[in-house]
Amino acid sequence: MITMLVLTGILFGGIFLYKFFISHMIKKSMGEASMPPVAVSSMTVSYEAWQPKMTATGTLHAINGVDVTPEVSGLIKTINQDSGKDVKTGDVLVELNADVEIAHLHSLEEDANLALITYKRDQKQYEIHGVSKATVETDEANLKSKAAQVAEQAAVVAKKTIRAPFDGRLGVINIDLGQFLNPGDNIVSLQSLDPIYVDFSVPQQAFPQIKVGQPVTFTTDTYPSEKFTGKITSINSKVDVATRTILVEATLTNPEHKILPGMYGVVDIPVSSSKKHLTVSQTAISYNPYGDFVYILKEKGKDAAGQPLFVANQKFVTLGETRGDQVQIVKGLEKGDVVVTAGQLKLRNGSLTFINNKVTPSNNPNPSLKTK
Repeated sequence: MITMLVLTGILFGGIFLYKFFISHMIKKSMGEASMPPVAVSSMTVSYEAWQPKMTATGTLHAINGVDVTPEVSGLIKTINQDSGKDVKTGDVLVELNADVEIAHLHSLEEDANLALITYKRDQKQYEIHGVSKATVETDEANLKSKAAQVAEQAAVVAKKTIRAPFDGRLGVINIDLGQFLNPGDNIVSLQSLDPIYVDFSVPQQAFPQIKVGQPVTFTTDTYPSEKFTGKITSINSKVDVATRTILVEATLTNPEHKILPGMYGVVDIPVSSSKKHLTVSQTAISYNPYGDFVYILKEKGKDAAGQPLFVANQKFVTLGETRGDQVQIVKGLEKGDVVVTAGQLKLRNGSLTFINNKVTPSNNPNPSLKTK
């Protein structure tokens, strides 16, 4: 029994010693093994010249824009224009039936002609004392009254022809031939498109930075790769008490009539001369609740193939304004520092890396959307 117990103890002791030895060798092997270098892309921190600007959301509206309506009632006789057509001042849009009014005008013209003949005849009679001066004065007053009636009726006839009040582009025509129109009925929208106004608001503290004649740039998601230029033409004379903002109006050039009243977009207003800022690509920043940081690369020898190796270390940074793909670094980096722009998820403090910049993230302060 004693011999069996001794042999059993020796057996189990050998098993435990073997397991301990294997575990020790695995830990030793893992401790001595090193992770292979990680491929990352990088960039060198440098200064970029940024134009300080103010940004606001603006809405377009026409310098002249109306819904064309008739002043008098009538039956539509002809429609002289098509929807969406460009027209000039005075072009005939619609003609209403004016037969009755024209006939009445001819009648009044004949009455006016008769009053003129009577006035001239009585003037000659007055010269030879054939009639009294009161008769001549009555004839003159009657002539003026008849002429006024003719002018009034001529104006009524003219209103039966509806013309374009200014140069512009027609919208969709809302009427049909033979339709009866009442005063105020909508015929068509007419909008002048070049130039065109953009209205936007700026906070009251920005008032000293804006002035009439200052250039502006307007962009809209309708044409993401295009910019429309203009200048400030009017600044409101009061501050909105509800929002504490000032309404500003700028005039934009629109020769191709691409932008239309009612569109919205972003207005950029340069406010001073350009300034240099320390910037990096936004992809270099690792955003965290406890602080934003970047990985700085420091060279550490070369591998067997002669390729430079780098050690990556975290560095907390203070960020400023962003513009396009770039972000301003207020604190934490210096010019010439090399930072990782892609591959951070594979890194930790002290990771060994090598640089592969065959594909690099965009670093454009004014990126544009590429369209087919």
